[in-house]
Amino acid sequence: MIEVFVLDDHPVVRQGIRKILDGEADISLAGEAATFQELLGLLDDKAPDVLVLDITLPGSSGLDVLKELKAQYPDIKVLILTIHKEEHFALRTLKAGADGFLNKMSVSDELVQALRKIAGGGKYVSTRVAELLAAGLDERSSGMSHENLSDREFQVLLRISRGMKLNDIAEELCLSPKTIGTYRERLLEKMNMRTNTELTYYAVKNGLID
Repeated sequence: MIEVFVLDDHPVVRQGIRKILDGEADISLAGEAATFQELLGLLDDKAPDVLVLDITLPGSSGLDVLKELKAQYPDIKVLILTIHKEEHFALRTLKAGADGFLNKMSVSDELVQALRKIAGGGKYVSTRVAELLAAGLDERSSGMSHENLSDREFQVLLRISRGMKLNDIAEELCLSPKTIGTYRERLLEKMNMRTNTELTYYAVKNGLID
């Protein structure tokens, strides 16, 4: 039996996943969490065969959660499930250690297939992500300004775009405000922008934040 945990703050999404898996004899939804802290409580008891992880979570980034999970539980298998475009997050999350990437628009058709493949030790990507990989698309060739950012700069971009103050970002990322300010300067320069308002507009326009 393939045991699955789901980390997603939307109850409707979790219910939808449960409904899909209820019809499968070899897969069960063994745990649900709305926050990272809730997930850690579940992991204290046991680890799933596959964790389904939303990339957008309240108070944290799914990318941050992914990296922390891989640091604490290096053997955990993770399927990223998101509403965001593959071009913006797929390659970054796969490089961060995800075992698969699936857009929520495709979940009803591909979720079971993805879970079985990942639980069996494989990797799963949607047709769109496969096309991007085949085309050799990486952060330096996509043409999107944010793809030139490092992971830390990208994390700071997302938080600034959500309206967080630099001091709050520093506390959340366990860095100094001066360091966060340096990251902000670097990402503004790389993206050829000057203000937080420009960053927020860009993030909303390109679907980086809800």
